[in-house]
Amino acid sequence: MIEYFRHGLLDIGPFLAILTVLVFVHEFGHYFFARLFGVKVEVFSIGFGPELFGWNDRAGTRWKFSLVPLGGYIRMFGEGPLAARLPQESASTLSPPEEAQSFQSKSLGRRAVIVTGGPAGNFVFAILALFLLFAVYGRPVTPPEIGQVAPHSAAAAAGIRPGDMILSIDGQPITRFQDIQKAVRPSAGVPLTILVKRGARTLTLHATPRSTEITDRFGHHLKVGLLGIAHSGVVYVKVKPASALARAAGETWNLSAQTLAAFWQMVTGRRSTEDLGGPVRIAQLSGEAARGGFVAVLWLLAVLSINLGLINLFPVPVLDGGHLLYYAAEGIRGRPLGQRTQEYGFRIGLALVLSLMIFVTWNDLVHHLTWRF
Repeated sequence: MIEYFRHGLLDIGPFLAILTVLVFVHEFGHYFFARLFGVKVEVFSIGFGPELFGWNDRAGTRWKFSLVPLGGYIRMFGEGPLAARLPQESASTLSPPEEAQSFQSKSLGRRAVIVTGGPAGNFVFAILALFLLFAVYGRPVTPPEIGQVAPHSAAAAAGIRPGDMILSIDGQPITRFQDIQKAVRPSAGVPLTILVKRGARTLTLHATPRSTEITDRFGHHLKVGLLGIAHSGVVYVKVKPASALARAAGETWNLSAQTLAAFWQMVTGRRSTEDLGGPVRIAQLSGEAARGGFVAVLWLLAVLSINLGLINLFPVPVLDGGHLLYYAAEGIRGRPLGQRTQEYGFRIGLALVLSLMIFVTWNDLVHHLTWRF
């Protein structure tokens, strides 16, 4: 238990560092478009609560670090600290120069762009992080090299050994370990001709995948073919910068789609909510990534940045998606929703967000700390 708490304390530093980067990226997305459209940003804060230290820039923005380092915010001219972006009854009393710098004076489209800037910053950052990873260190690839062979398995019966490189299956070229799975799973009980490279030799082996019943993530029982092998590990293959940028954008899209699909499966009950993690789990992942090196940290930053961008686009008041929902209503009605309606929406949204935070933190405690103890 003492060792566990020692690791927990060591995880706090990497967790706060990673969280600070992600919060800064998100808030800077809002800040960038606000300044682009001439809105005065009064405060750019990393953290909440009392200020620890800060400075003022020439544009009048107070950049500061606050006591509670679990998030951050920007406050634009005319906003309240809590009911952000609500219509201001005093807007009519502003002088022309002040009104020109007010968030509320901007067009509906520009306000929507400023709000979208935060999540957009997270996605752009993820693409840049993955681009750096792919261009400098390489794209992670699982080669079709056998790392382990299960005893008494179909692979063992066929003479496949650890260290063998699978070249083809039934004439189909194999370039990744995933290609082996695609060829073998639908072929339960069907003899396969496998071309294997073993050292300097090329061998032709024959294996019949054994039918095995598995339960997929949707709860369906399936019969698939298995050879009884495991891969040897992951290697990093460098790619050209232009290709790395395209692959980084594609990987960001794929990770976003997978995250949304997993969330929908939880909502519909086809996937357990045990996969939902909060601050404790993120801290554990941050510590593990820090111990794994810069590549692991870069990958975690990209994944968490994508998640932060997606979560903020959910149509829940207090999140960016909730503001966009209000703007959509404003565009349809031709005027903003009433202030009382927006305030009630923010209260409901805040309750939902706090409930989710409590749930995921409890999830962390139950499924991580309890098992450790």
